[in-house]
Amino acid sequence: MLAPGKLFRIAAIAEACSWAGLLVGMFFKYVVVHNELGVKIFGPIHGVLFVVYGVSVILAARAYRWDPRTIALGLAASIPPLATIWFERRVTRALATA
Repeated sequence: MLAPGKLFRIAAIAEACSWAGLLVGMFFKYVVVHNELGVKIFGPIHGVLFVVYGVSVILAARAYRWDPRTIALGLAASIPPLATIWFERRVTRALATA
């Protein structure tokens, strides 16, 4: 089993990549070809990775004793595209200096 920190890092990056894929799929759906294929592929992938990221935030928060503000920020970072990478880097830097 992966350590909570490793799972969190992988989930944060994967969730951001799936967000990017979903955005590209939506661009093709609404602008280029008016075809739902990209959304049908990346939508479910993003949905699963969104949940995995949320669980990984909770697991990492318990392991590293994050305060409630950091937990809320980590969960909120899953909403804007690519914000999970920003949050992962922020937390990694904070752990490195602690």
